[in-house]
Order: sequence, then C-alpha cells, then structure tokens
Amino acid sequence: MNQSAIKLLNQSLINTVAKEAINSERLRKNYNFHELPDTVQRFVNIMQPGTYVRPHRHTRPENKNGFEFFLMLQGKIGVLLFDDQGNITHQEQLGEESENYGIEIAEGTFHTLVALAPNTVMFELKEGPYIPTSDKDFLPQFPHEGSSEAQKQVKNWESLFCY
Repeated sequence: MNQSAIKLLNQSLINTVAKEAINSERLRKNYNFHELPDTVQRFVNIMQPGTYVRPHRHTRPENKNGFEFFLMLQGKIGVLLFDDQGNITHQEQLGEESENYGIEIAEGTFHTLVALAPNTVMFELKEGPYIPTSDKDFLPQFPHEGSSEAQKQVKNWESLFCY
C-alpha cells in the first residue's frame, strides 16, 4: 500500500503532539487528519490539565450540521454543558474511571472541556469546513483565554470532577 494513501494514529504521534501541548501556552494541541477546507473535520486534540476552553457553541449554515463528536483515546476529560446564561446544565466525565468514552454534542449547545489527566487525547469529528472567524460563538460572561480569571475558572471546573 502506498504510505501517502494512509494516515496512522499511533502512540508515537500521540507522544509527539503531547510534547507540543505541554510546551504550548494553551496547554493543548490539535493534529489534523483533514485539510481545513474539507467538509469532514477529523483530528486528535491533546490537552493538559490547566488548559482553558472558553465555553462556546457551534452553529452552521442551514445545509450543514454543527454537532461535535468526542471519542476518548487516553486520559480523562470533563465535559460541561451550559444554558444561554452560563449555568451548568449537564456534566459528564469521559475516559479512564468512567463508563463513557464518547459524547456527541448537538449544534447550538454551549460547552467546555476540562482536562483531568496529563496527555488527555480525544478524537474529534465535526462537519466543516473550518472557518476561524465563524467557527465558535462564545458565552460572553466567561473570561477570555489567557487571563488570570480564566485560570481561576479552570480550577473551579476541575473541582466539579473531584469525587
């Protein structure tokens, strides 16, 4: 088989991207299997504890679907869903020490992810193409990424998953 005809997801790739995530200011790193204009986005997202994912939702034009599917491959993650006022409406833990390994979030649902273990690896699947200027609609009452308030928010969310 022609090597360029396949793309492998293996521990070597995970280890490489995990090192990049550790050294990233955001404490997370994606590895795309798709090209940005592709109609199906598929990638691994490797997250470290302390990363801040500002609550957001995805909406797409009428002929597209804004769902997002996460499948845990390694580690564990907390998923929080919010209403329009920023109140938590649902929480779920995925991965190690959980019966749940994946979740699909419907279009228009505000959500965030909380890395609960080092080198947490998720496979993500959603409809594209990726358009950075319109991909996410953020909940305005939550702090912007990179702020000290954002780091406090991460600590609050992490505490929700300490059983």
